[in-house]
Amino acid sequence: MYITVNGIRLYYEKTGEGRPLVMVHCNSMDHRIFRKAVKVLSGRFTVYCPDSRDHGKSEKVKTLHYEDMAEDMAEFIKALELEKPVFYGFSDGGIIGLILAYRYPDMLSALIVSGASLNPDSTKDLPMKFFKLWSHVDRSDKMQIMMREPDITDEILSGIRVPTFVTAGERDVIKLSHTQHIAQTIPGASLMIFPKTGHTGYIMNSDKIAHYILSVIPE
Repeated sequence: MYITVNGIRLYYEKTGEGRPLVMVHCNSMDHRIFRKAVKVLSGRFTVYCPDSRDHGKSEKVKTLHYEDMAEDMAEFIKALELEKPVFYGFSDGGIIGLILAYRYPDMLSALIVSGASLNPDSTKDLPMKFFKLWSHVDRSDKMQIMMREPDITDEILSGIRVPTFVTAGERDVIKLSHTQHIAQTIPGASLMIFPKTGHTGYIMNSDKIAHYILSVIPE
């Protein structure tokens, strides 16, 4: 299905029945990475999986900014009249979720972020060297945005009031200290480090994150 929000045409899929859950994917991927998770979650939630702007089947743009993508999700939630949805974001989706929860403190019922970064320095040195080298080959703004954004400050983190759950992989490309800082700075947030996995292993084409969501979000 398609919907126009914030001047952008977004594609999304809707599955299941129950309280609303919005799931937003990582950089350069789309809603399909959540298919195994959605099969599990759709028994309790109505799951909405949009493709972010310039990703998947959504409208293409020349320049990406996380603030714009967060505003897309705010307008998406408003346009579909979703009442206090749970928001799950992976990597870039987690960045979007942090900005969204800060800007719209009364919009969500819960926030779950996986592998979110605070700024480009959040990525470990070796993966960032690779991303910088690859950005000279891939000139798309999907790569360029990782070199300049986000800028998630302590003011943003400490201003988030919605119940928040922070996750990462034990071998994540995001520095553990940055993930810990997110959890420690958001009031009342909890932290889960998934053992023996990296940035994507417990999320992409996996139902592990689905079982985690079911465990932390009450019926």
